[in-house]
Amino acid sequence: MYFCIMKSFENKSSLISDLFFCLVFMPALLVLGPAGHWLRTWPLFFMLVCVYLYGVYFFIKKVNLPRLLVRRRWRRTLGALALLLVSAWLLTLYPLPAMDFVTPAMSRFQTRVRDYNVALSIWLMLSLVSAYGVSVSFVRELYRELLSRREIENQRDKAKLAILSAQISPHFMFNTLNSLYSLVLGTSQKAEDAFIKFTELLKYTYVTIEKEAVPLSDEIMYIQHYIDLQAIRLNEHTRIDWSYDADATDAMIPPMLLLTFVENCFKYGASTSRDCVVAIRLSLHDGRLDFSTENRIMKHSAEFPSEVPVGIGNSRARLSALFPDRYSLETFRSADSFRLHLTIDFRS
Repeated sequence: MYFCIMKSFENKSSLISDLFFCLVFMPALLVLGPAGHWLRTWPLFFMLVCVYLYGVYFFIKKVNLPRLLVRRRWRRTLGALALLLVSAWLLTLYPLPAMDFVTPAMSRFQTRVRDYNVALSIWLMLSLVSAYGVSVSFVRELYRELLSRREIENQRDKAKLAILSAQISPHFMFNTLNSLYSLVLGTSQKAEDAFIKFTELLKYTYVTIEKEAVPLSDEIMYIQHYIDLQAIRLNEHTRIDWSYDADATDAMIPPMLLLTFVENCFKYGASTSRDCVVAIRLSLHDGRLDFSTENRIMKHSAEFPSEVPVGIGNSRARLSALFPDRYSLETFRSADSFRLHLTIDFRS
């Protein structure tokens, strides 16, 4: 509810700033400046200038120059600035009628002076409109950033609450697992391995829930433990193809970010009676994370009616809060297979 209210406020404030520009700022700029004379003398040129200045404002608002600068999108920033400057320069070349004096030399001189003043006025109005547009975009971007951080904190608090409400006592649970491990010690190598992997997974969950980010190496180890645990449960019908390649394993990422996708692979794509392959790939190069999964569809969601849906939708919401405009999550589904591809840009 809180975020709906804040989002509504953001939309209303954006509408108010647009109305102020269109109904107050621009009319005042045109009436109080030299453009008022242009309306009487060159009405077509006046209309062209009006359309151009209104277009400049909404163009700046659309491309969001403050966001491009903060995220170091230098090419897009330079491209937007070049487009504004070139369009203004072209507008100054508009062929206005020459001034008519008795002396031709005086006519040419006065025409050049007039054209220079018109060009100077266009550049001045462009500067004022641009300053207003950038200021409005900067305030909106700052507000959106604050709202995004608040949403991230809210989601983190919800995650903590979910785990705290589900846990009985971490120490009690670990002690119980150790007791169970001592009971099966020596009876079955698979049982011992399963207890060890499960204990490591549980410990990682409790340790990382308080952290905003963990090294990629820890997250890879977590995925490895989960895959090893699944491999103990499954038989030769399910082949697991898991690989990772990272040029910086100390890169910091949010904990348990990829687990939902890995879980879904084994939940819907593993079988103990039919041959299948679960493929999981992870790479990190030059600040760009690529993660993909692929599996045959061995089970459908309708076969799990009693389970609470965690799913890709919740993961997408978390990604949107953590990496707005810096991630891509695509899914591809056919009659018998499912593929997922996630990319995250950590560079900005």
